[in-house]
Amino acid sequence: MLTSDFYFDLPPELIAQHPSGVRGQDKLMLLNRVTGAVEHHIMDDLPSFIEPGTLMIFNNSRVRRARVYGIKETTGRETEFMFLNTIDKECCVWNVMVKSAKKQKPGMKYKFPDGTVAEIIDHEGNAGTEFRALKFDFAINEDWFERNGHIPLPPYIKRGDTEEDSERYQNVYATDTGSAACPTAGLHFTEEMLARLDAAGIERCFVTLHVGLGTFLPVRESNIEDHKMHEEWYTIPPETAAAINKAKREGRPILAVGTTSVRTLESAARSLAEASSGTEASGKTEWVRAGTSSTRIFMYPGYKFNVVDKMFTNFHTPESTLIMLVSAFAGRENIMNAYKTAVENRYRFFSYGDCMLIV
Repeated sequence: MLTSDFYFDLPPELIAQHPSGVRGQDKLMLLNRVTGAVEHHIMDDLPSFIEPGTLMIFNNSRVRRARVYGIKETTGRETEFMFLNTIDKECCVWNVMVKSAKKQKPGMKYKFPDGTVAEIIDHEGNAGTEFRALKFDFAINEDWFERNGHIPLPPYIKRGDTEEDSERYQNVYATDTGSAACPTAGLHFTEEMLARLDAAGIERCFVTLHVGLGTFLPVRESNIEDHKMHEEWYTIPPETAAAINKAKREGRPILAVGTTSVRTLESAARSLAEASSGTEASGKTEWVRAGTSSTRIFMYPGYKFNVVDKMFTNFHTPESTLIMLVSAFAGRENIMNAYKTAVENRYRFFSYGDCMLIV
């Protein structure tokens, strides 16, 4: 299957540059993944499309102020760094994505706004990539990012971050800081909407997957099967694993909110299958287990879903791994037709855009 099979024309003015005026006041497309039928609604209608007893899974990762600007000591020029994850246990060495990476070489030092200095060091696997290893003399923490960092708005939002983004580029239920990009499907949910779902008998649990910018890297290979996915870490708490396994045993649907929740659940299912002796589905008592692990799972058409029955998601960029994932779930033709319809009906796209429920 070709990367170009997932291309669609998107007028630039449909790429949302700001959040909607009020959180949760967005368009909602309802897509039937069996028939391909599309209906147009608003986010306020969501509870009426979810049957009581459904288990919704949310990613509670909180966005770090991960975009930080440093001054190169030798030239005085400003360089943008995106902090992704720690490389050593003491948090003194960080994996970062850096602009003009070819020019950023080991031994170069950078001063950050509070006077902190860090140095690029050699790290296996970074050669020829957008990533570098940045070493500090002490462990930096979330307070450091709050003092020095900016909200890491994605590159298709063509403006700097503002105080509004500090609130709106963050899910209302986010608790565990660590993402370099927001799990944006959750941006449509308000405390009022969560209360309405509770009142409708819809169960809710959380997983944690800290989003790295590898999610947004382009698929550079012509054949999607040749693409290598980035690594991300996820955690499934014991209470969430128990709720998922109970719902599956009882035949109740699992609705994943966002592609990160999908990646977490399907990765956990694959990990369990590999660790087990291959129990028949009819005799299953477990679909996932609690714990922390990493994943490079890549879902594209042909992938068989093991846990997720329904999906709530945003509209994704052309030729991205994310549009390939939703195409695996709903069928490429259904997704491409739905996206064409969304363009025709002037839906807003990407992080601050409108949303879709796939049933």
